[in-house]
Amino acid sequence: MTELPLVLLHAFPLDSRMWNAVREPLASHLRVITPDQRGLGRSPLPETDREPNLEDAARDVVALLDRLDLDRVVLGGCSMGGYLAMAVLRLAPERIGGLVLIDTKATPDTPEAAQTRLDVAARVGNEGIKTWLADENLPNLLAKSTREQRPELVETVREIIESQPPAGISWTALALRTRPDSRDLLRESGVPALVIVGEEDPITPVAAAGAIVEVMDGATLVVLPGSGHLTPLEDPAGVVEAILSWYPATHEK
Repeated sequence: MTELPLVLLHAFPLDSRMWNAVREPLASHLRVITPDQRGLGRSPLPETDREPNLEDAARDVVALLDRLDLDRVVLGGCSMGGYLAMAVLRLAPERIGGLVLIDTKATPDTPEAAQTRLDVAARVGNEGIKTWLADENLPNLLAKSTREQRPELVETVREIIESQPPAGISWTALALRTRPDSRDLLRESGVPALVIVGEEDPITPVAAAGAIVEVMDGATLVVLPGSGHLTPLEDPAGVVEAILSWYPATHEK
């Protein structure tokens, strides 16, 4: 049996550097691919007249798999990366041999959340991202204990956020607000799934992770204590252990 490669999709408003602490430990066992999503990190934002939509970002992921000559992969994602993984599953289910859904949820934005994304895009257009984007996101991204006791990690996350291209932040915020409900998609997918969540995650709490597990037959749930919304940064060892312990379930037969 051959283990499928693992593709990890990052959270918003970050880039693939959020995987730095887990990439090497995982890569000693698996082939690991950590792309930047369109408009973020080092990935350009394509010129288009289309309204921002995660389906276009999903096409980017499928195009990456084509370039790397990968027929099937295990697709993982944290937060927005989880939403994008579900979009790829909707677009090209035959390419997905397993899912790793980290600090994410299957439900669409509430009207209030969708309005907040519009407000973010508008503010980015008016002001850029300056320091306000990190200031407003950090309290929800990291557990209280992390923010109080690990200033170096807080600064790392701030630096990643503040280095993002404003146009990419705006595009992504608008794309996220229109994502569909993915519960039926997950229910009918039939793929092995690992669901990881920080016990102190205020954005996609343990209940949201449990709701994914409920609709996916045989899914595995791992709750990491002392972590918030960015478990791959807050508890990389816990994330690595969870993935490697679960990964045999995805062997290609």
